[in-house]
Amino acid sequence: MDRWINGARPRTLPAAVVPVALGAGSAAGHGPISWWRVLLALVVSLALQVGVNYANDYSDGVRGTDDVRVGPARLVASGLASPAGVKRAALLAFGVAALAGLALAASTSWWLLPVGAASMLAAWGYTGGPRPYGYLGLGEVFVFTFFGLVATVGTTFVAVETITGLSVTMGVAAGAVACALLVVNNLRDIPTDAAAGKRTLAVRFGGVATRWLYVGLLVAAFGALVIGAVGWRPGVLLGLAALPVARPPVTKVRRGADGGSLIAVLGETGRLQLAIGLLATVGLAIGA
Repeated sequence: MDRWINGARPRTLPAAVVPVALGAGSAAGHGPISWWRVLLALVVSLALQVGVNYANDYSDGVRGTDDVRVGPARLVASGLASPAGVKRAALLAFGVAALAGLALAASTSWWLLPVGAASMLAAWGYTGGPRPYGYLGLGEVFVFTFFGLVATVGTTFVAVETITGLSVTMGVAAGAVACALLVVNNLRDIPTDAAAGKRTLAVRFGGVATRWLYVGLLVAAFGALVIGAVGWRPGVLLGLAALPVARPPVTKVRRGADGGSLIAVLGETGRLQLAIGLLATVGLAIGA
């Protein structure tokens, strides 16, 4: 059981929780919130995150991309589970997301169905299929779109059945910090990804530009909080209290941390993501 829990990559789950929290916070003040729908939105987000983690493990494993890794061992590449078993786990997670999404669509609007279908196709196509876009340097586009804008705005919509400018802005914040996590991961894997033919954005840009991209994404996340405060809800400035949490990972990335030393930066960036999400959500709620 431990191998399957580790294979689901629990440390990545904040990327699924934060946009839902920000979406719920953005919904505050726009009428009664349907909390059971917010809970279902969280189920969808978590299931998609777990699904994409298993799908990536399967697809990278059968392609041989993960044969040499700096980070934690993967199920398929390390032989801890069969490719078929990991594929079934991915499909099961996507099935849970589909069922929860269907319930949300039935209770709000059926246009959520194509959005959900696009999310699952994008999750599988990241490293799966004949031309995985994660190998073409487009992974950040997927993360920003689906674990930023779609998850945040979608949560606000199912909570109060409206889309707001604030929810879009908070989606930018969620997407930017989620992309920062992916950028650090890909910065660490530049040598092995390049050798395997995986042309991530980090491989295409090179180490120096990728480090600046990481910093720029975090600046964008905090900048979105400021825009949200000025344009709609001043309380969201509470999220800026997370700035001290950003200093350690930014310092390490700017000073040239690479390889295994970036594993600690991943953890620190994950904690920063949680800090921004928690503080900004509280600010959104008390300022409504």
